[in-house]
Amino acid sequence: MLTIEQIEEANSKVKTGADFPQLARALAALGVKSNDVYVRDGHAEYFGGDGDRLSTGAIYPPREIADAGDAEKFKNYLKIHQRGETDYPAFCRQAAETGVEKWTIDFDKMTCTYFDKAGREMLTETIPAV
Repeated sequence: MLTIEQIEEANSKVKTGADFPQLARALAALGVKSNDVYVRDGHAEYFGGDGDRLSTGAIYPPREIADAGDAEKFKNYLKIHQRGETDYPAFCRQAAETGVEKWTIDFDKMTCTYFDKAGREMLTETIPAV
């Protein structure tokens, strides 16, 4: 059975966006099938293959999400983050600024999809192999 402690342990090894592919592989190995991360307060929901559903609490005070999504500006921020040039809190601020409400990771497909407030897909990326 999947636990929050296991998820927190995997997350504790991430220092920058460059570490994300390793985190994705670690969570998949734990049996996580998908997860949603909400930019408003940083809480996340994890879904396991056996119907497990776990939710974390907020990790920062609520922030406003821009009404209009700016996918091009977000892609630029994401590239910078993936190179390890920004930390997670900065990336979340930038995501909010560019209208990203949440992202969903599919661990079977190894994709990460970012959505705006209206639920429209802004970007889907394949998680690179490590």
